[in-house]
Amino acid sequence: MDFKRYNRQIILSGFGMEAQNKLCKSRVLVVGAGGLGCPVLQYLASAGVGLLGIVDYDTVELTNLHRQILFKEGDIGKFKSEAAKERLEEMNSTIKIISFTEKVTSKNVCKLIDSYEIVVDCTDNFQVRYLLNDICTLKNIPLVYGAIYQYEGQVSVFNVEKDKMKTNYRDLFPYPPKPSEVPTCNETGVLGTLTGIIGTIQAQEVIKLITGIGEPLVHKLMIFNILYYSTRIINFAESEKNSTPKNEDEFKAIDYECSCGIFSSENEIENLSRLEEVLSNEKSILVDVRNENELPKISGFDYIQIPLSVIEENIPILEKFDTIVFVCKTGIRSSRAVEIAKELFPNKAVWHIRNGIDTIF
Repeated sequence: MDFKRYNRQIILSGFGMEAQNKLCKSRVLVVGAGGLGCPVLQYLASAGVGLLGIVDYDTVELTNLHRQILFKEGDIGKFKSEAAKERLEEMNSTIKIISFTEKVTSKNVCKLIDSYEIVVDCTDNFQVRYLLNDICTLKNIPLVYGAIYQYEGQVSVFNVEKDKMKTNYRDLFPYPPKPSEVPTCNETGVLGTLTGIIGTIQAQEVIKLITGIGEPLVHKLMIFNILYYSTRIINFAESEKNSTPKNEDEFKAIDYECSCGIFSSENEIENLSRLEEVLSNEKSILVDVRNENELPKISGFDYIQIPLSVIEENIPILEKFDTIVFVCKTGIRSSRAVEIAKELFPNKAVWHIRNGIDTIF
C-alpha cells in the first residue's frame, strides 16, 4: 500500500491504517458510468478501493460532458466503461479496474456481481434498478442506491442487517411504475452539480460500509434538494408489500423488461421506412407527446403536439384519425400514450416510435 498517496485520510482521527487496509482489499462494482457513476468512481478510485468494476454499455456523447466529469471531448463515441477505466488508471495506477461493455440483464447479472462485495446502483432506468435490487437481496450483497429527479436526489443503503432487519428497494417501492410515470433525465433535464453531490454521497456510503466508520443510510432514504439545500431523512422498515423474489427460481421467472414497461414489440416502429409506411394511410397522424419546449423539433412530417398529460383532454382531435403514431424523447411516454389510446379507441391502429425521436428524425 502506498502510504504517501493515502496519508491525508489515514491521519484522520478514527480512520488510520486499519480503515485504509480495508479499502485496499475491498471489491466494489459500480453499475452505470454516467452522472452518478462518474463521481462515485472517481472518489472510490482515489480513496484506494482495491478492485473497481465498471458496467456500462453506453457510449460517451456531447450531451454527457456537462455532468459526467470523467469524460472529455476526445472520449465522444467511446464506451463509457472503457473511457472511465482509462481515466481512473491515470489517477490511481495502484488499484485494479475492470470494465464491462455490456447491458445488465437477468442472464448475465449473476456473473457480473459474483466477484464483488458491494454493488453501487448508478443507473437511470427501472429495469436495471429492480434487477440489481432483487439479485443483491438474493445474494446478500449490500447495494448502495442513488437516483435523481430534476432538482432532487435520493440515496439509501440496502441489504445490510440492522436491528434484526434487512430492507431493500422494494420496501420503499414494491412494484415498478408504469411507463411515463417517472421521466428520465433525457426528458426532464439534469444539473451536473446535483449528480456530483448525490454520487459523492453514494461513494461515502460505500466507504462507510467498507471501513465500518460512521452510520450508513440503512433503513433510511435521504432526499436532498439542491435549490434550497434541504435534506430529509425518511425512516422505513420491511414492508408486507415487498415483492422481492424469494429464491433464484422466482428471480428467473421475472421478465424485468416487461414488468418495468421497457419493451413491447407490438405496435412499435423502429425505422424511417416503417414510419413512412404506417403514415401512408389517408387518415393517419403523427402525435408528439413531449412538452412544447423539448427539442429537437420534428421535421419532414406533418404532426400535432399533444403532451402526454393532456392526451385524454384531446379526444375530439384524435377521433378524426384511423391511424395514430406517438413519439417522444425516448419511447417511454409514447408507449404510455399507446396504452391510453388503445383504451379510448380500441378499433384504431395505434403505434409509437420505440426508442424515441432521435432514432428517426
